[in-house]
Amino acid sequence: MTDDLLVKRDGAVGVLSLNRPKAIHALNLDMVHAMVSAMQGWQGDEAVQAVLIDHSEGRGFCAGGDIAFLRNSALNDGGASGRKFFHDEYQLNHLIMTYPKPVVAFMDGITMGGGVGISGPAQYRVATEATRLAMPETGIGLFPDVGGGWYLSRLKGRLGQYLALTGARLDGAECVWAGLATHYLPAENLPAAKARIAAEPGAIATILRELSAVPPEAKIAVHAAEIERLFASNVYEDILAALKAEGSDFANATLASLASKSPQTCKVALRQLADSLTLPDFAANMVMEYRIASRVLTRPDFAEGVRAVIVDKDNAPKWDPATPEGVSDALIDGIFAPLDPADEWKPL
Repeated sequence: MTDDLLVKRDGAVGVLSLNRPKAIHALNLDMVHAMVSAMQGWQGDEAVQAVLIDHSEGRGFCAGGDIAFLRNSALNDGGASGRKFFHDEYQLNHLIMTYPKPVVAFMDGITMGGGVGISGPAQYRVATEATRLAMPETGIGLFPDVGGGWYLSRLKGRLGQYLALTGARLDGAECVWAGLATHYLPAENLPAAKARIAAEPGAIATILRELSAVPPEAKIAVHAAEIERLFASNVYEDILAALKAEGSDFANATLASLASKSPQTCKVALRQLADSLTLPDFAANMVMEYRIASRVLTRPDFAEGVRAVIVDKDNAPKWDPATPEGVSDALIDGIFAPLDPADEWKPL
């Protein structure tokens, strides 16, 4: 077990509280293993009827995975420890998705990357006025993993493609509108919701409905038609051309955002979402995403993106390839190719 995760029983529910406030509860491998261990233990315990996932304190639910650890792996051990992290994190994501008991994730505050990975597969996903959800990986040379291909590809219109490429943040109301959250509760109602669920876990849906508020208007909704039209293609160059031709304030702002992203991983994300729609289940999606992660981790853009955005903070990454046109179909095909059978991802 680890101090970075608080595991407890409250009435008839098991509670997993992320506890790395200085890192906005970013997941490390010890936290992943502790969550898996607790959930597997509760799976066969008839006294535990539901699982709650929240955070102990601070301004975010979960800011993602341990990016510094992953970059160190890419630079120093050929990606071996990073691949282990992805492999086991994805097993946790799949465990939550297939868990036989209700899982409630409280996405109060920053919910990004790995935070989406542990909330997206939950049966109940609670947003608040403080929620800020994003998959910002293309800005650091990664891709929207942890099941992002599954969730984003299945959103209405082309919202998923827009979110995957731009890393745009959604607030709590927008999460409900998009379908990424199931309920919108004022943050002040969360303690009551948790206490009532612990006392009556068979009534989760009713409890959350009774404590919900009507969310504000979803600001992103006014751009839904534009997004569906401008992001219609699965070819990245087509999207960029459509945005340039549009010339609106929204299109120009979107173009400016995309100019800072890794061309390689933008193309990866579009292929990832398109391929995910052809897959039979979430496990197959995670097999695909592990293949991508295993290769993207050690390609130049990841270490360079983390350097530019997180280490040096100059926000001037030198992407390789530097342009969308430089990212060949052969490069993308290689990133998506099967691994050796012994190296492929497998669920628990």
